Amino acid sequence: MLSLDQINVDQPLILKELDWAEQGPLPSIGSLRPHWRQDVSLDCKISPEDSHARACTAYYYDLLQGTLQQEGLPETIDRTKEPRTGFSSTEVTICILGSPTSYLSVLLEGGSQCPGSMLLCLSPCWLSKVPSLLRPGESSLLVSKAISFEQGGRTFLEEFSPPRRVTYFTGSFGPCKEHEQSAGELARDLDCPTGGSGELARLLEDKLLTRQLLDARAQVGVPPTLAFTFQRPQLLQGLAAQRSLHVVELSGKEGQENLVQEEVGAFLQGGAMEPYSQVVVKPSGWRWSGAHTVSFHVKVEQAAVLQAVLALLETLEEEESALVEAFIPTARFTQFSSPDNSSLCSTSPRPNLAIRICTVVCRSWADQPLLTKVVCGMGRADKPLKHQATVPQTLESSLQEWGMTDEAQITAIRAQIKQKAEAAMRAFMEMEAELSVEQRGGRRTQTDVIGVDFLLTSSEEVLQLVALEMNSQLCLETCALFESMGQAVGVPRGSSQPLVETMLRRAQCHLMEGKHVLVIGAGGVSKKFVWEAAREYGLKIHLVESDPNHFASQLVQTFIHYDSTDHKRDEEHAQRVVELVQERGLHLDGCLSYWDDCMVLTALVCEQLGLRCSPTAAMRVAKQKSRTHQHLLRRRKDAPRGWPSTAVYAVPCWHLESQADVERAAHHLSFPGVMKLEYGAGAVGVKLVEDAQQCHLHFEKISQDLREDTDHPGIGLGWGNAMLLMEYVSGTEHDVDLVIFEGRMLAAFVSDNGPTRVPCFTETAASMPTCLPSDREAQLVRAAYQCCLGCGLTDGVFNVELKLTAAGPKLIEINPRMGGFYLRDWIREVFGVDIMLAAVMVACGVAPLLPTWPQPRTHLVGVMCVVSQHMQALKSTASLETLQALHEGGVVRLNLLDDKLISREYEEPYCNVACGGPSRHEACLKVLSICQALGIDSPQYPVAHFLSHFK
Repeated sequence: MLSLDQINVDQPLILKELDWAEQGPLPSIGSLRPHWRQDVSLDCKISPEDSHARACTAYYYDLLQGTLQQEGLPETIDRTKEPRTGFSSTEVTICILGSPTSYLSVLLEGGSQCPGSMLLCLSPCWLSKVPSLLRPGESSLLVSKAISFEQGGRTFLEEFSPPRRVTYFTGSFGPCKEHEQSAGELARDLDCPTGGSGELARLLEDKLLTRQLLDARAQVGVPPTLAFTFQRPQLLQGLAAQRSLHVVELSGKEGQENLVQEEVGAFLQGGAMEPYSQVVVKPSGWRWSGAHTVSFHVKVEQAAVLQAVLALLETLEEEESALVEAFIPTARFTQFSSPDNSSLCSTSPRPNLAIRICTVVCRSWADQPLLTKVVCGMGRADKPLKHQATVPQTLESSLQEWGMTDEAQITAIRAQIKQKAEAAMRAFMEMEAELSVEQRGGRRTQTDVIGVDFLLTSSEEVLQLVALEMNSQLCLETCALFESMGQAVGVPRGSSQPLVETMLRRAQCHLMEGKHVLVIGAGGVSKKFVWEAAREYGLKIHLVESDPNHFASQLVQTFIHYDSTDHKRDEEHAQRVVELVQERGLHLDGCLSYWDDCMVLTALVCEQLGLRCSPTAAMRVAKQKSRTHQHLLRRRKDAPRGWPSTAVYAVPCWHLESQADVERAAHHLSFPGVMKLEYGAGAVGVKLVEDAQQCHLHFEKISQDLREDTDHPGIGLGWGNAMLLMEYVSGTEHDVDLVIFEGRMLAAFVSDNGPTRVPCFTETAASMPTCLPSDREAQLVRAAYQCCLGCGLTDGVFNVELKLTAAGPKLIEINPRMGGFYLRDWIREVFGVDIMLAAVMVACGVAPLLPTWPQPRTHLVGVMCVVSQHMQALKSTASLETLQALHEGGVVRLNLLDDKLISREYEEPYCNVACGGPSRHEACLKVLSICQALGIDSPQYPVAHFLSHFK
């Protein structure tokens, strides 16, 4: 880092912005001439506005149009003469009440991710609350008028008749906003998720509270601060830290002069203030956010500081504070000369520069803090440096202008910003979690986005970040302005993408809460997450299962024991399951299965109950592997013009039920080949064969060893033990997990598999996201999607296994259910999408709103453990207790696939041990190191070889 002989110091600039709303009359939109229509219908028939409210609504409308004009986007189209109808209770409706400029980036991103479902309300009168039908004591929020955002930045002024039910609400809950009270009242005690509340905004805009959180919990540096408070809330009293904050509780305003004088003197002369020469006196509290009541003083003028504090205390109310804080010097480089024009620099010295670092942090899908944007404001160090008085630019440009050119230093500062900004958000989230429902403003209320401002200073010859404040909207506005500037030169937006994804996730979870879902087949221990996730999502699961003692029987709403293991009788089973459902009076919203054996049975039940599912015929085609390929091969001429035929992806194969079938197959197909169970799972019974003799021998062995379900439960023997022979295809192996609704692909996730253990093809390693170039990844996704459609799979989440050859993708098999093993867990971690929830939504007839091409947030690489190779390690160095401890410590990501350490001839993986990292290379190094330390790597199980595909 920089040494102090390279750095001078100057005073920081911490003045707060002055909000327009406290200045009386509404400001003008600027020098823009209004080129938009002025005769639009802004009145709300359901709840008329008074004259002042109408003026505010008109102002916000003009502000939106002026902003759209500057963005190069079309004017809002008034469609209120034809009110929108037909919105169901299963549709996402995200509603924002506030200034268009504050949320422009969010609104435009929402128009891209959920066209027509992202709404901006310019007046609280456009919204209304009614008692919740499902949650006594809570309210549902309805929107009768709004600006809807569509793809490409198109906007429409809409009326909804009847009013549309809101599934996610956020807005300007903070102080100094024209609609603050109305927004806070509307957000209180809603049955839908909200991205904040008036109660939480009061806490976020309280400088003393956020300083305490930053200092004590987040371990983020703040200016040394002396605070005088009146009757602080009980929930905040335990937060005072010993490092940088000293809080003095005042019993009242009278008779406190001596105490204040004593504390001010001790603070100014104390060790914390020794490095600093100036202080700032300011108020803290929700009421003061945006106010200009700030004064600056030289430290040695103790009388002036005292007088400023006493004067400020006279104006404070309960729960407000007066702060005396150190002016933190802005670190800067020593003046340097330009090599190209040294004489000019000597006569025109550069001014001392200050940088205000503005960050936006949101909650990710897993309720983890995620830094989404960093921009900077830069200006003279001797003038106020405000959000709205600086031109935003990148961190890199700011540091380079400031004099820093070392890429390693810039990277280190960016990493420090990320760590401290996310720590600030985490501290606020932890504080929120400790609040009661009343203190938060509602059961479903949480803060989904904050801003954190930093100053770059130095301490002990090292550059450090000091947090100035946390805020609710200022940083969001600044980042939106920065992105708006970037549009002119083609820089894509992106800071609001994770926030909108969080909004959509919460809205969709709200839609699914309380849904009654029939699940057929519980599966094994690898499906345990299904029952845990269902409880978290508030789903009412009614389980049909053959094992009366299955552990899931205690984890669901209703357990129905019914033996359906003989799947050759699925039509009969389906009729009986429907009868059992009707006998119990269950009113179902959907029906699905996560278990291979039960997919056809599930389709039959759905058809009888009138629930959404792919057709039974399609499930039968996908369930039988040879039938899948033969069906696709027969569709050679059915492809739409311009699309490759699905036959391109199919591989010649032959159904085997007898030795005579084996003989015929060996005569018609080319060797080498692959033999496998027609209805098998987990690669059990799969083998590479070189000639007809090996085919006969393997067929005979499987026919004797694996006859019925009890011989190896869970691998599909309830369908019989017929086999198939398929020509061997060389290439790398990949999984594509697809979400399809009404024949439309909503999302696709590609993962890579390492070299399998020939001749049995058991999986060894995997990586996500794919390391393939984008064109090859696109080939796999298109092939998987076409193969599903070609088989008639129109609704569901499907796992498609393919090989990528030099000539393109070749299909291995289609699993007409969600991907197994670690795939659901990994997709959540890497892409922030829960395909388990997506499958439930599709089954309930609700189209999931998912990013079609989501950007990966990390890289995962994992290795399978098998009992035959790792029995000793799994009993000692890699015991389940050790692996779980490493998992809980964040060292590895463990997916347990079996609960028994039993060595079998036909084995399936026991568990998957994975590591994550910012790059695939780093993740590979981590998992290899872990496998070596735990004894998973060995000459007989060469992990480095299994990872060799992930380059």
